[in-house]
Amino acid sequence: MSTDTPDATVDDTPSRAELAARVDELEDALAEATDQDDTKKMSIISTKGTLDMAYPPLILASTAAAFDYEVTVFHTFWGLDILHEERSKSLKLSSVGNPNMPVPNAVAALPGMDRVTTKMMEKKIADNDTATIEELIETSLDMGVEFQACQMTIDLMDYDEADFYDGVTTGVGAATALQDMADADIQLLV
Repeated sequence: MSTDTPDATVDDTPSRAELAARVDELEDALAEATDQDDTKKMSIISTKGTLDMAYPPLILASTAAAFDYEVTVFHTFWGLDILHEERSKSLKLSSVGNPNMPVPNAVAALPGMDRVTTKMMEKKIADNDTATIEELIETSLDMGVEFQACQMTIDLMDYDEADFYDGVTTGVGAATALQDMADADIQLLV
């Protein structure tokens, strides 16, 4: 059985060089089409601004960045205080309603108890040589973590954008945060 077609002429047959070029072109197109970004992404939403709730998003963000995750932390409402240079240095620990507090709620509700429990926690942090909020923010920024400040909250709370740590992205809206979460491999609300 012959593989020759009666209508084909010798001049219509591509050369070996043309076939090799076409194969290379198809391989490049296939590689481009299947080339996937192997970077893992994490999106964290930070909504609370107490001392004990500032640590989880910062520790998770810096740890994920150390494992080569692309990390974004969207701070909204009281979580915005974590990114505020002055406010982040005076975050309080709420005594009331915290089931792990070493004092009962009746005592925790007394005036000044938040100050006492905050001092207790700050001492524990210092005694254990745990990084401060400021140190965790600076480390995270150095590692490429993107801290985003919710524009609506900035406007609502009448914050000045200049009061946030250098490197914080301001002017970010909920739509941007939602898109970031949709694109992320891991989404967390803290």
